[in-house]
Amino acid sequence: MNNNTITVVVPCRNEENYISKCLDSIIESDYPNELIQVKVIDGMSDDNTRDIIKEYTSKYTFITMIDNIKQKTPYAFNLGIKNSSSDFIMIMGSRHIISKNYISYSVDRLNQEKTLGCIGGAVINTYENDISETISKAMNSSFGVGIGNFRTNFDEEIYVDTIGTPVYRSSIFDEIGLFDERLTRNQDDDFNYRVTEAGYKILSSGNISVKYFVRASFSKLFKQYYQYGYWKVFVNKKHKTVTTIRQLVPFGFVSYLILFLISLVFFSEYIYITSIPLVLYILLISYFSVKLSSKLSETINLIKSFFILHTSYGLGYLEGILNFIVLNNNSINENNEKLSR
Repeated sequence: MNNNTITVVVPCRNEENYISKCLDSIIESDYPNELIQVKVIDGMSDDNTRDIIKEYTSKYTFITMIDNIKQKTPYAFNLGIKNSSSDFIMIMGSRHIISKNYISYSVDRLNQEKTLGCIGGAVINTYENDISETISKAMNSSFGVGIGNFRTNFDEEIYVDTIGTPVYRSSIFDEIGLFDERLTRNQDDDFNYRVTEAGYKILSSGNISVKYFVRASFSKLFKQYYQYGYWKVFVNKKHKTVTTIRQLVPFGFVSYLILFLISLVFFSEYIYITSIPLVLYILLISYFSVKLSSKLSETINLIKSFFILHTSYGLGYLEGILNFIVLNNNSINENNEKLSR
């Protein structure tokens, strides 16, 4: 075992049902506690979360709580980074539970491969109810989130464009800066794009894993992916490029649906031609839903989940284009500032 130190930054707000499981997984990891610092960045929780965190800080000297008065995720990331003095920094969601070897394996791989800028593990979803289990299956499918997404990798070690629950060398923040605090969503996509632009690789490893408690409603899923699409345009405009090709697919699909509805009014005689993409999509969504389900009710919910993933992201992307590019507007729709919980 090496003597590298690591700071685990845990942004948190109103997570009384999950924060204990998160902290316990860090404490029980196979990495020595004396080499770990945990910074829980709390967004002024108004449930029992803060009391739970204080129980841990009183028991474990390496766990501290920092107030996030702005209640924004990238601001929380940066607070944790600025208050650390470790060799490595890990960003961990308060709904995450890491495998026992997550920290040790990540530190070893980063030490072994100097071209690595970041490493993260396979996502193993945990369910609150049948809906969250169905949503999980859709989010872990290439049909749901696209080819090359880290969510679809469970066994291999592959290079990706972004990763969840990342571990970085601390030096990388000195080199390329901190997280962009203007971003309510996609701050990790933005930062990891800068990591790869600086010449580093991002590794998704099936040798480590993180359990994640999936959102348990279709409405929360819609808002989550709508915001992903919306803020992705901001990231694209910032870097003056489309950062991944797969992000364009939901936007293209939504654009097609809008044009198809218009064609029904003005060009109804061509419906046999204009409906071909829609028929193909219905066949695909039905095929993947049946393939991943074990009963009829689950098939129906998978169809809903896939459709929400694709249309919500596409609609958010469309609003982002209108706001950030067409209108060249830097003001933000306040609905896209509020995170889904």
